[in-house]
Amino acid sequence: MTTTTAKNGRLGNQIIRNLAVSLIAEKNDLFVHYSSYDLINQLGIELYSGKQRYSTTLVLNSNNYFSVYEADSLQYNLNPNGDWFQTKEITNALYTYLRRDKIQNSILFKNPFRDRYKNNNDVCIHIRLTDVAHLNPGINYYLDSLSNLLFDKIYIATDDPNHPIIIAIQNKYRETTLIEYGIIQTIQFASTCKYIILSHGSFSAVIGYLSFFSDVYYPEYDDKKRWCGDMFSIGEWNKIPTAEK
Repeated sequence: MTTTTAKNGRLGNQIIRNLAVSLIAEKNDLFVHYSSYDLINQLGIELYSGKQRYSTTLVLNSNNYFSVYEADSLQYNLNPNGDWFQTKEITNALYTYLRRDKIQNSILFKNPFRDRYKNNNDVCIHIRLTDVAHLNPGINYYLDSLSNLLFDKIYIATDDPNHPIIIAIQNKYRETTLIEYGIIQTIQFASTCKYIILSHGSFSAVIGYLSFFSDVYYPEYDDKKRWCGDMFSIGEWNKIPTAEK
């Protein structure tokens, strides 16, 4: 059967891979066993699993994704676990899917912070650090982005609250609060803020995808300072230059 594994990437990677598989499964009534299914369902993302199982399996990857998706029928299980599905084309398709009325309404309903939608003037910044701190777009990116916004409060979601970038923002903006929720509620709270400032990486991308009513900002790509695919070239989002001053 088609199975997605939790061993290949953190939650953001799993959400993107699972969604990519779910679109194919829904079209072909394919049975799928998803990694982190219950956790992802807490976000209101209902991954599709049907009835069809086959005796053979096809390796699914970014190169053959759309040929498989657009085929008239499917006659095999899928093995998607050797790929991240982080191309511009695939992630744009996922972004569009999440904005279907039924899907979006499920996500909005499951969000415990839903009363904040369209009801705040706050900024949320996701700052990915720890093992990829050396690939972070840098403090100027965050400060430049903030300098062009009129806001009430800043919320920071980060995996390293003691990093100098975090301290610098806190020193400049006293109205800054660290988000200390669990991983699901961090995504849910962040997505309600009026302004979203992202870093690179799949967790950042997912926050952006679920920020239905927000102005979303992301750093321009520098091939020397990113490890992930092009998950951020969304037409409605704002790209911010990151050249050092």
